[in-house]
Amino acid sequence: MTEKISSNLHNQDFSTINNRIAQPSSELYTVFSKQEILNLIEALKTRREIPLKYSYKGAGANIWDNFYRKLIIPNWYRSNVEIQLLRDNFEYLNDNTQNNHKVNIIDVGAGNSYPVKEYIRKLDKLGRIGRYTALDISEELLEVSKSNFTKWFPFIKYTNSYIDIENSPIPEYLLYQHNINIFLHLGVTIGNLQHRVKAFKNFRQSMGENDLLVLTNEIGSNSQWDGIARGGCYYHAEQIYQCINKNIGIQHQDCELIRKYDEKTDSVVANLKFTSDYTIDFSSTGINKEVVIFKDEEITIWRHHKHQLPELIQELEQAELQLVHYSTNKYKSHIMAICKIKM
Repeated sequence: MTEKISSNLHNQDFSTINNRIAQPSSELYTVFSKQEILNLIEALKTRREIPLKYSYKGAGANIWDNFYRKLIIPNWYRSNVEIQLLRDNFEYLNDNTQNNHKVNIIDVGAGNSYPVKEYIRKLDKLGRIGRYTALDISEELLEVSKSNFTKWFPFIKYTNSYIDIENSPIPEYLLYQHNINIFLHLGVTIGNLQHRVKAFKNFRQSMGENDLLVLTNEIGSNSQWDGIARGGCYYHAEQIYQCINKNIGIQHQDCELIRKYDEKTDSVVANLKFTSDYTIDFSSTGINKEVVIFKDEEITIWRHHKHQLPELIQELEQAELQLVHYSTNKYKSHIMAICKIKM
């Protein structure tokens, strides 16, 4: 019954309904491609979500860069588990790629490239680094990555490219057959994705027999969330909330930020809850589409799914990948998983 009423309302002349109109800013149309805007509209309509991956574009790149730099500060939040876990697993990664003198690092979701700085330096000292490739959905973060990496390692070959790993495998021209490719997917990014298995399948399609996939995520039960927002759920979600209001054109007094455990997706989420009816009008650049959101509806703007080990293994197997090694941090809150293609 509810779906039927909503459908009827959607077909009404909204000039007769007491709703507010939001018009996205010009920055949104500058930063996002037409296809990305269409994907955003579809996500809003079908699952009431603004995919978190889009928050790293435009001004969001600077927000993430500033947030991640805080993770490098000792004793702040989690003292950067990626750096520590790469340190803990360096010997394993090095020993298991010795049949090739050089390795290429393909960093998917590279961000500002800070997590790999120490790891690349160790490889460089051993003369084992072939080239470093930074891949990200955010062109702005790729510029940050390039600036950082070429300053740290001016003599290591560097390249970067746009990619959305949920929607496509890594192009062949970015893969190098003569060396082993080590694919990195750090920053617990896999837990933020809507389609984790699809992303794993795209990695699998990109990998050769001897290549490795190295990823990090939080581990444990999502449903045991204690209701206290920390880390990304607190700091990053708050800044995304402010940025979305500005870019989508929603007034602060017409919504509120709610953080909670979502049983349907088994994830901790940050949702934007509307206190008024809204129509988001995307027609200003020729995209003749609008999204209608009713009072008390919620839109997810930040999500994170923790993995329990059996579930992670199952998702990897669905993508024809196998877990060959893993370790956790000292608090057993985060995992680094090292995977190969399943033969």
